[in-house]
Parts: sequence; structure tokens; C-alpha cells
Amino acid sequence: MTSRISRATVGSTVGTALEWYDFSLYGTAAALVLPQVFFPSGDPVVATLSSLATFAVGFFARPVGGVIIGILGDRVGRRTMLFVTLMVMAVASTLIGVLPSYATAGVFAPVALVLLRVVQGLGAGGEYAGAMLLSAEHAETRSRGLNASAPTLGNAIGSLVATGIFFLTSALMSEEDFLGYGWRIPFLLSCLVGLAGIIVRLKVRDSPEFERAKQEGRSTRAPLRALFATSGRKIVPGMLISVAPNVISYLPSVYALTYLSKEVGTAAWVGLIGIVIANALKVVTVPTAGWLCDRFGRRPVMTAGATAAALLFYPFFFLLDTGTPVVIWAALVLLYTLCNDLTLASQATMMSELFPVGYRYTGVTFTREIAGAIVGGCIPFVAAALNSASGGQTWPIALVCGVLCLLSVLGARFIAEPEHLRAANRITAPAG
Repeated sequence: MTSRISRATVGSTVGTALEWYDFSLYGTAAALVLPQVFFPSGDPVVATLSSLATFAVGFFARPVGGVIIGILGDRVGRRTMLFVTLMVMAVASTLIGVLPSYATAGVFAPVALVLLRVVQGLGAGGEYAGAMLLSAEHAETRSRGLNASAPTLGNAIGSLVATGIFFLTSALMSEEDFLGYGWRIPFLLSCLVGLAGIIVRLKVRDSPEFERAKQEGRSTRAPLRALFATSGRKIVPGMLISVAPNVISYLPSVYALTYLSKEVGTAAWVGLIGIVIANALKVVTVPTAGWLCDRFGRRPVMTAGATAAALLFYPFFFLLDTGTPVVIWAALVLLYTLCNDLTLASQATMMSELFPVGYRYTGVTFTREIAGAIVGGCIPFVAAALNSASGGQTWPIALVCGVLCLLSVLGARFIAEPEHLRAANRITAPAG
């Protein structure tokens, strides 16, 4: 398996891990720290909802950043724009670490936090798509699933490091010191993370497929216009296959931390260790899911992951409600690792093949990031609101999340498998 992984894939994955450290760090902080520091309120539910709303703001900025970066990436190259996204994320995250609290600066503090979260979102909008395309376009056709899915592992490693440092910092300090200044340490480390990412990405060449397209005149100076003019029918399926990965990523990794702390009453370390375990296991599950895409096709892998998640949401909350650490960790692994990695690997592979190379970066960022903004950014907030409105019931959350995941199954039906897989596995053409 390792012989099929390109050097560009390794570089892209490491760079994504370093950059995703910044973006995922905010999600953990939004669930556990930011409500007290930036949104003090007599009502803890209001404070939590306010904090999760700022988490969503970053996602709403991602389509804007994604389209801008995607257009430039289709014109000047994937590698150049990955340097830009890295710098934007590192600067924004470092500045969050030096923001004054609400107690010190009043309303300026949450306003500045929201603005920096927007900047984070602008950078993140083009990061994953660029890394995924750089990996896929360097790969052989037979191993495109394995390579395209690899940056997903970078996301997991970045989240793993961010959660680990956050947990370590909180464990070594009293709660008062951690809320006072300790939470800032992981954010301030972002400046070093950004520097390391630049060094790694200097060693990666741009996509040979992109370079050939430029030389042969197959690139375009108006990628967004070309996307709608020639591939308009692919946009909605592309958005649909991005729904399940967002739900299964951010419900367990963000809202579940809030739920465990506020509703179940477990200590913060229980959820954080669960996320660490779930992300650590992705070292095995992500490449395995990518290999399954290469062996059996992208569509069946997406269908398996999204359908399993839809069935597991209600039992997931039942397991969280036990309050038993080992049971909670098992629940997180089932949903956040096993189900999620199947959908992420298949989404990445299908996305890397969905649009022509001349406007592929634009197409991927446009479809993926709009779905991310609507679903990924809002799902923690929506889940918290549903839980509050239903008097603590979790079945409405499970129902909404299950229906959303099944939309990705529907979307996959309208995306064709590559010709070599259709011939090998006798796969029919997409519906419609």
C-alpha cells in the first residue's frame, strides 16, 4: 500500500495536519472554554449557543475563501495557494491567543474573536481541497482513492495534536489558571506550526496534471463561469456527497463535547481523550477506506458509511448518556472514526474526479464548502438548540442527522464511477 502513496501526498498530508491544527483547535475551545471567556452570561445555554455560533461563522466564510482560492488555484497552481492558506490560518490562530477577554475589553473581545474566526474560515476554505487535489493529481489512476483520502488523515492528525495539547494544558493547570491564560498557549503555538508547514510544502512540486493542462491550453481564466457552463449538473450531487462527512465530523467532535460536559456531567478529559483515541485510529482507518474506494468503488463506500451513521446516531447518544468513559470512547470511535472515514475517503475521491482539471479546484471548493457552511458549521448549534427545545431529548438530533446523512447516499447515485472500476465491478452508470 505504501508504494502507491506519492511524495506529494505525504507532503500535502503533513501540511494539512499542521494547518488543521489551527482550525480544529477552535472547535475544542468553542465547546469548553470560549463561552466563559468571551460570552459570559447568567444563562449557560445562551453562552454555549453564542460560542457555537462563532464556530459556525468560520464555516460560512469558507465558501467565500474557497471560491477565491479555488479560482486562483486553477489559474496559478495548487501549491502556491496552499502556502497562502497556511499563512492565513497561522496568523489568525496566533492572534486569537492574544485577544483580551470579555472581562477586560467588553464587547470588543467577542467581535474581534468573530472576525478572526472569519479569517480562519477564509483560509480553511481552500486548504483541504487543494491538498486533496495535489495528492490525487500526482497519483496513478488505480491508487487515486488511497492518495486523495490521505489529507483526511492530515485533518485527523492536526485535530489529534490540537486536542492533545489542549488536554495537556488543561490537565497541568488549575481550572482558574486555565481559563485565565492557559487556553491561550495552544493558539500561540500556531506561529510555530505555520513555520513548520511552510518548510514541508517547499518540498512539494505542483500537480503534473495541472501543469500539462496549462501547457496544452486546457486551463481557463474564468473557472467559475466554466463550472456553471459545462458542469452545472454535477454541482448538486457534489454538494450532497459533502453533507454526511460534515455531520459525522462535527456532531461528535464538537457538539458531543458540549453534551458530555453540560448534559451528562462528565469531566472535560473524558470527551477529549475520546477524540484523541478516535483520531489516533484514523492512521489505520483512513488509508483502509481509501483502499476500499480503489478496490470496490467510491459509491458503495459512501453508502456504507453514511447509512451506518444514520442508524447509529440514536444509539450514539444512548452510549454517551451512560457517563462511562470506555463506553463513550467506543461511541466516538464508531461514529467519528469508522463511519466518518468511509464517507470522507469516498467524498475526497469522487470530488477529485468530478470536474475537469481546468476548473477542478474551483468546482471542489464551491460544492464542498457551501455544504460545509450549511451543514458542518451549523450542526453543533442546531443540535444544542434541538436539545434545549426538546427538554433534553436526543431523538430529534438523531433524526435530523440521520436524514442529512442519507442525502449523501442519494448524491452518490448521481456520480459515475471511473471507467476501470465500472468494467471490473460491472457497475452501472449513475442514476439520471
